[in-house]
Amino acid sequence: MTIASIKKEIEDYKGQTLSFKFNGARNQIEEFTGTILNTYPGIFIIKLKNSNGLVKSFSYSDILTLHLEIKKMDKRSNFNL
Repeated sequence: MTIASIKKEIEDYKGQTLSFKFNGARNQIEEFTGTILNTYPGIFIIKLKNSNGLVKSFSYSDILTLHLEIKKMDKRSNFNL
């Protein structure tokens, strides 16, 4: 898995509602549902569902280092990045 392949996969899921799990600092885990709004060279933007327009940004390396997991909503299984 490379950053380039992760970028391609994220671009393919742009506009779809997905489930996210972020493993932050000090073992803090945050789970949320959202839509990938846009992709940029170093980051991608997620609009959170049911949050009055709140957005979060993540880097592609967050996926590479397993800090961010993304699941499809229809199958509830990880897609292969």
